[in-house]
Amino acid sequence: MVKNKAYKFRLYPNKEQQIYFAKCFGSVRFIYNQMLAERKSLYEQYKDDKISLKEHKPKTYSQIKKEYDWLYEIDNLALANAQMNLQSAYNNFFRDKSVGFPKFKSKHKDRNSYTTNNQNSSVRIENKHIKLPKVGFVRIKQHREIPDKHKIKSCTISKNPSGKYYISILVEYEQVEVNFNPNTNKFIGLDMDMKNLYTDSNGVRAEYPRYYRKMQDKLAREQRKLSKCKRGSNNYCKKRLKVAKLHEKVVNQRKDFLHKLSNQIANGYDGVCIEDLNMKAMSQCLNLGKSVSDNGWGMFTTFLGYKLDWQGKPLIKIDKWYPSSKTCNVCGTIKDDLTLSDREWTCEGCGTHHDRDWNAAINIKNEGIRLCVTKVA
Repeated sequence: MVKNKAYKFRLYPNKEQQIYFAKCFGSVRFIYNQMLAERKSLYEQYKDDKISLKEHKPKTYSQIKKEYDWLYEIDNLALANAQMNLQSAYNNFFRDKSVGFPKFKSKHKDRNSYTTNNQNSSVRIENKHIKLPKVGFVRIKQHREIPDKHKIKSCTISKNPSGKYYISILVEYEQVEVNFNPNTNKFIGLDMDMKNLYTDSNGVRAEYPRYYRKMQDKLAREQRKLSKCKRGSNNYCKKRLKVAKLHEKVVNQRKDFLHKLSNQIANGYDGVCIEDLNMKAMSQCLNLGKSVSDNGWGMFTTFLGYKLDWQGKPLIKIDKWYPSSKTCNVCGTIKDDLTLSDREWTCEGCGTHHDRDWNAAINIKNEGIRLCVTKVA
């Protein structure tokens, strides 16, 4: 089975290469906005007539390129990918109107990045440098090797608000099929815990350090100083960079913790069972927005999902309405009057005293195994 995988590395471009990257970021954004403006105009004119809307073909990036000579300095594939990204956003809008019409990209708010493809080894790594079209060799911090059997398909160059450059290299490889037997494999259930990230079916808590909460006072202090600076001044630029670096530090700490934890679980178990939770809805209710964003449960499940997939192992998601906390894992009795504030409870059926989160994790594991066995059967 053919699979895709991405490797992200830090880039160290020289001054000339930084200038070229800035041109690429701006040109990709320009092409995207030019094509979007025309599509928006056509949509507003013919939105009630779908046949006419289909007949009026908007300009392609190559047609726009002929009107602006400076676009010929830019990697052609970067502009082509900008058109493909807009087409995907446009298709998503017609598939589901609740997604919203594509928005224009901003120079100051949107992410600075562009994507190019590998054609005839135009993207390759040699001697701690990576070869990029129209750029040449750029110094790279390659902290892990890409196997020789992995074929480079494309790469995305990006710049963080703190001024650091990164490259994500997408590779294609052949995954070996793994024989999975739910009756003999080792499973674990994870119940999301707002404070500790999760409690597993073995009774172990993740003990998430809550990095954002620890940095919150310092961030508030620096953001107050930033708000008092005149926008565009030298002091404003200095303070903006300082705030960006603090946010980046929190993000890096969180990602490092979640990567190590998800890797440990993916290597130690053959299947993981979790609840299919709506994190956006949870962040908007019960004043849990900062806590949901801080512990990064959604990011953790994403990391866990693709790391399990690399090894041919399943991430089983059970229904979010399954009463995992209210059900006794010993006798199956459901306690309907259990509230969110009840962290421990005693089963009326068998008298077992339960820790709410541990009991829920065991039920999630059992339900996940049942669903897996049913699917295989």
